[in-house]
Amino acid sequence: MSGLTETMPANVSGARPLRLLIVDDSNIMRRRIERSQQFEQLEVVGAAANGIEALELFQRTDPDLVTMDLTMPQMDGIECIERMVQLKPAVRILVISALADKATAVDAMEKGANGFLNKPFTDRQLNEAIAELMRAG
Repeated sequence: MSGLTETMPANVSGARPLRLLIVDDSNIMRRRIERSQQFEQLEVVGAAANGIEALELFQRTDPDLVTMDLTMPQMDGIECIERMVQLKPAVRILVISALADKATAVDAMEKGANGFLNKPFTDRQLNEAIAELMRAG
């Protein structure tokens, strides 16, 4: 036994909080998403700047929800979505991107994303999109 333990704070219902991974190549955007989400039953378990970092964190932290940018260095969001869904089909992914064309959104959804939020967005729009993702589970 390694002696390392991971404790999970309980939310009001006593269940473990939903785990959120934030993926965006902009540090400002990652911090904004983390600060703006208003759900006490949601625990931010990591933030990644590209798809490769995201997959490493995904495997270590086992998130339930992911916010995903599409345009990133090293591995884009579309490929990252596809790989995450292969690892954990039940993961819920919200794409947050400035790429607003319909073909990109459809591609992301076909790969396994559950929602799409255009940048720029308001805190209210972000929280409504996250709430919808949480209900989808």
